[in-house]
Amino acid sequence: MTQTFVLPPGAGLRSLAPQYDVIFCDVWGVLHNGLSAWPSASEALVKYREQGGTVILLSNAPRPAEAVMTMLARLGVPREAYDAVVTSGDVTRMELDRRGTKLLHHIGPARDLDLFHGIEMVSGEDASIVVVTGLDDDDVETPDDYRDQLQKIAERGLELICANPDRVVEKGGTLIWCAGALADVYEEYGGRVLHIGKPFPGVYEQALRFALKKRGQVTPKSRVLAIGDSIITDVAGANTFGIDCLFLTGGIHAEDIGHPPRHADFAKVLEPAASPPVGWSHRLAWDF
Repeated sequence: MTQTFVLPPGAGLRSLAPQYDVIFCDVWGVLHNGLSAWPSASEALVKYREQGGTVILLSNAPRPAEAVMTMLARLGVPREAYDAVVTSGDVTRMELDRRGTKLLHHIGPARDLDLFHGIEMVSGEDASIVVVTGLDDDDVETPDDYRDQLQKIAERGLELICANPDRVVEKGGTLIWCAGALADVYEEYGGRVLHIGKPFPGVYEQALRFALKKRGQVTPKSRVLAIGDSIITDVAGANTFGIDCLFLTGGIHAEDIGHPPRHADFAKVLEPAASPPVGWSHRLAWDF
């Protein structure tokens, strides 16, 4: 894994593309902000694929890949920008099926219920496991609104599956709370949490299997590039999985870093990274 942090002012994905056969690209914060897409990001991935590269979108969305693809189409992200989508929701469902889950308590918005088709949904008092996908109304609620509920479930000793380890995402320039923040509260009360999604390896392993299916051969990790805007999910996940990462400063860390990046603040944001990104850009683009 590359150890040198390269700052490429004025350079886009074109400058890194020849070094990699496969890209694992974050979705929310890279291709769109929850309300509108960034055309330059889609264009960059289309051009990368035209040169023979494979793009696997790797999302912490707690929903099936088909739902993410529908959203991307609605926002204007072309299907030509990617080969496949891996979501934490799909991997969560695989885990529930592996366990033979029968009685499940769901915490999160109704839009995520398709993930649990065929599984009986029950109260926290009757459940054998809890899955959190987010806040019911992430525009107004905060994790503190869930403390009483989470404490009662933790006292029962139930394991909680967090189907989206993100703590916050950017929505139209505003940061909103995600399931990872509720998992933090659950752990405060001594609850056991299984995180599924970035930065944990399960979703990366699934993405690598998709790349194998597409390319017909194993891609060495040295030829895989992750792209994302979060230090604690995208950069940390790439570090853990042993692949390089292109870090985008215009996402959830935008206020912390500034644009152009303030050197001291940028360095502070990067402190948790075990290995630094191979490059950075404000937004994803092929050329600047």
